[in-house]
Amino acid sequence: MAEITGNEILGRALKNEGAKDLFFIMGGPMMHAETACAKEGIRMIDVRHEQAAALMAQAYSRLQQKPAVCMAASGPGVINLTTGVANALIDCAPVVAIGGSSAIAHYGRQVFQEIDQVALLKPCTKWADRVIDIRRIPEMVNTAFQRAMSGKPGPVYLDFPADVLYEKMPEEAIDWKLSGRPLLRARPQGDPARVDELVDALAKAERPIILTGSGVIWSQAWPELTQFVEKAGIPFYTTPQGRGVLPDDHALSFLSMRSSAFREADLIIICGTRMNYVIGHAAPPRFAAGAKIARIDIDADEIASSPRKVDIGVVGDCKAVLQQLLAAMPGRVSEGRFAGWRKLLAEGEISKRKETSGGMAMNATPIHPLRLCEEVKNFMRRDAILVVDGQEILNYGRQSMPTFVPAHRLNSGPFGMMGVGLPFGVGAKVACPDKQVIVVHGDGSFGLNAMELDTAVRHKIPILVVISLNGGWTADPKKEKTGRDLGFTRYDKMAEGLGCYGEYVEKPEGIGPALTRAQKKVDEGMVALVNVKTDDQARATTVRFSSHST
Repeated sequence: MAEITGNEILGRALKNEGAKDLFFIMGGPMMHAETACAKEGIRMIDVRHEQAAALMAQAYSRLQQKPAVCMAASGPGVINLTTGVANALIDCAPVVAIGGSSAIAHYGRQVFQEIDQVALLKPCTKWADRVIDIRRIPEMVNTAFQRAMSGKPGPVYLDFPADVLYEKMPEEAIDWKLSGRPLLRARPQGDPARVDELVDALAKAERPIILTGSGVIWSQAWPELTQFVEKAGIPFYTTPQGRGVLPDDHALSFLSMRSSAFREADLIIICGTRMNYVIGHAAPPRFAAGAKIARIDIDADEIASSPRKVDIGVVGDCKAVLQQLLAAMPGRVSEGRFAGWRKLLAEGEISKRKETSGGMAMNATPIHPLRLCEEVKNFMRRDAILVVDGQEILNYGRQSMPTFVPAHRLNSGPFGMMGVGLPFGVGAKVACPDKQVIVVHGDGSFGLNAMELDTAVRHKIPILVVISLNGGWTADPKKEKTGRDLGFTRYDKMAEGLGCYGEYVEKPEGIGPALTRAQKKVDEGMVALVNVKTDDQARATTVRFSSHST
């Protein structure tokens, strides 16, 4: 009767759940588990910091629309996962984090790297648990995947003590019944009475908008959203992470009129996103005090705890509820009703675009960050995956760089985490190897996970990294910010030392040709970095997200 170890069971269980790629750093007690995963045919991508492993898994899950796996050694290794896992929690991404821990038999004896990892991970996850019986490993792994994707997606954590991993058991004794059980992708419909109430409100409104977020992406509801927007004839807006569900150049997209539309709308339909600081809690003065608020969300607690009164709350999956709305609209909601509202926003859009005249007109040296964004915008492919991370460059990029494909825009999200850019780019390219992946980084945020360039080179993950080199963490026109300065470092030289293609640009007319040369190297299989020196005085003006600002 052949025996099998917990390590081997874990590797096989992950394969049964469909894991094809795994992000990790080797270390005890997980080394044999990592070897077992590799033997099962899982691509093992070892990174330079566990935080980056969790972030890569987050990007991967978003692009693949399924749970993604990261793994760490005990103690500090698992703790290093927590920042990335917390980011996945706030961003509702189904990351399955797996960590080794000290043996159960020695708990409480101050053994090597002993700490209560489950307690540490519980506040950062939807669910966290410890495997204590080798026979239940397949069941626990499937449960982790199920929990990650059920309802509102989010990260989970599964703890593997050393003695469970190295214990041996006859293969026949292992319970495989639940291993590989299909993920429950429930699509609960909304209460028909509430859906009917929402259609009535839409029929009576004069200036409606719909505001969507990542919930539309996770429910894969962009076809229904497109039909709803076009048949109702209402303007749409998204959260920064939700861009691409409809292309930014859609006829009903009036991006430059976002603030005006929010203030003047009399019906605001919030679909698949939280009423958090990103949308100003949907509160006055950013939104009209007298506007009717409708909310569609799969999480009843989200609607129940809304920071502003919700007039029409529809608990349900975005895709299912939008289908209900589409079925109920004919004969009740006319696309022509909102022609005046659309005309007002369209005229404002044209006027504002004339006022800004575009970053391409900025030919000064040092390079304005908006000029860099415009160059990237004009260079990138329509279906490119764009990752933007930083302070000024993130704010300028939000204003100027479009997205046309669902889930193809990645940034720090509502947690505001710095350093997500390069790991997100690597995870995105692993998930979608045939797509152009561009990471636009601030120099400060780049430094947090810069060594993941080495990960990309070693594993032949060809991405294009563009750095806005403004010499520090944020603009500082008055030279008064303590700790701001980082210097104008030649990150292109650093990249070359790691095996990347590197270029340095100081003149605006040099950006486009440098991007073209770098992308050619990427298409040949290299990682490329273009380091662009930008104006340290340029300060992006956007909506303030907090009472303090950097």
